[in-house]
Amino acid sequence: MLRGWTLHTAGEAPFEVRPTDHDPAHRDTLDPGTDLVLLSLSTPLGIEALPPDEAQPLLDAWHAGLPDLPARFAGWAAVSETEPDLDGLAGLFTSRFVGVQVSAATLATPDAVAAAGPLLRRCEELNRPVLVHPGSVAARATSVPKWWAAVVDYSAQLQAAWWAWHVAGRRLLPSLRMCFVAGAGLAALQHERFTARGGGRFVVDDGAFVDTSSHGRQAVDALTRVLGIDVIVLGSDRPYAEPGDAHLGAAADHAVRVVNPYRLLRGGTG
Repeated sequence: MLRGWTLHTAGEAPFEVRPTDHDPAHRDTLDPGTDLVLLSLSTPLGIEALPPDEAQPLLDAWHAGLPDLPARFAGWAAVSETEPDLDGLAGLFTSRFVGVQVSAATLATPDAVAAAGPLLRRCEELNRPVLVHPGSVAARATSVPKWWAAVVDYSAQLQAAWWAWHVAGRRLLPSLRMCFVAGAGLAALQHERFTARGGGRFVVDDGAFVDTSSHGRQAVDALTRVLGIDVIVLGSDRPYAEPGDAHLGAAADHAVRVVNPYRLLRGGTG
């Protein structure tokens, strides 16, 4: 909840919101060379995890409000985790929503990926991608630094979801395009340990993208050494962190900013 402009959540320290960060006119002045900016409802707020009758009015407000933003803004749709409106997705995708965002916490195991199959399969049928974002963090009995959730909890959720998808997702959904934010918690860097502990030969999934939010040159360079450049897309944690330059050269920059996002959103090549 907000008290004044202070955001309170169950598992994280209070955060002082700057109203300017959420002003559409101000946001439209940022990144003037960017043609398309995708926004998402903040999954750590836990709105999608609320009981459906509490979640739906907030989800409806998100879907109704985004199309009123300046023309270069589009977004990710959001649905109830317990009662997703699968029939309503097609209607959302006719407006300015490019795909669906889901909580990494709902994809934490191979069985969880299978359980989310109806929603994921609907996105596959509609040829729309899925964005995997960290979900909410439970209340704690002891205090931790304010950065703890973002660095520890979020990364752990993303790693679990990425490996669960690697184990079960592609077999179930052969053409679905996925994007895991924040480099999937750098899960791919564990590929040698995966092989050493009995996982077998690691194979890159060219339909499982990772974005660069809150990561810089070292992390992006490490990801490209494991995954190649073709599944890396530009992301940001604005207003917490700005989109960065990984300093990998003009060709890689063009891939991350133009070619790969096109493939994620549209499929094929761009």
